[in-house]
Amino acid sequence: MTGVPASAAGGSGAKPVRGGKLGTAAVNQASLWNIANILTMVRLLLVPGFVLLLFHDGGYDPVWRAFAWAAFAVAMITDLFDGHLARTYNLVTDFGKIADPIADKAIMGAALVSLSVLGDLPWWITGVILARELGITLMRFWVIRHAVIPASRGGKLKTLAQGTAAGMYVLVLTGPLATLRFWVMMVAVALTVVTGLDYVRQAVVLRRRGLAAERAAAAERTAEALQATAGTAPDAGPAAGAVAGAKDVHAAAEARGAAEAER
Repeated sequence: MTGVPASAAGGSGAKPVRGGKLGTAAVNQASLWNIANILTMVRLLLVPGFVLLLFHDGGYDPVWRAFAWAAFAVAMITDLFDGHLARTYNLVTDFGKIADPIADKAIMGAALVSLSVLGDLPWWITGVILARELGITLMRFWVIRHAVIPASRGGKLKTLAQGTAAGMYVLVLTGPLATLRFWVMMVAVALTVVTGLDYVRQAVVLRRRGLAAERAAAAERTAEALQATAGTAPDAGPAAGAVAGAKDVHAAAEARGAAEAER
């Protein structure tokens, strides 16, 4: 789950220049059927395939679970490649923006829920991870009008730990390896919680900054409008002077009255 949507670009005859950047015209001619989007589609198709392989023959056959692990591993690897291709070659389409995060959540969610159904993984672990992923997704929509929460190194480590731990639970492991996978999963859960809290902090800060910037911009527009109105009113200057003079006379009278009262 890189958080980088895999998308399509490079229409007919469009080639990326050095540095992997395309011109605006090339991006606008994007084709849906490019390598990044194809990898995302493959990952989506692997989700039901993974579940069928995992539950085949009751869900406890080591051979079928090894096949399920292979499907899971391929899905996680394609996630790395489609994100890299999307960043490098500007393969951006609306389909990729929607499908990539869905594929990310689908493969991991399918693995966690399936393992909990089989009794291999405690439900509380599945609940914590899925709640975090859903909460962060909703939070991105909460702040998207103000800013984009950038991907962090902690988030990438979290994804790696989750994928490694879930993959180890898919396999039938015993002895020290079974103990090891438990601690790998604990690390994944800890990173899930810590990075989730960090995302919340970033979201709150970015939203406050965005709202402050909007208020400042609104105040500036209001001030400019008032200045424009004052500049176009022909009697604005004399009237303002008369009002100011009246206020000064009134203030002076009050001051004299106060001085006399003290005497």
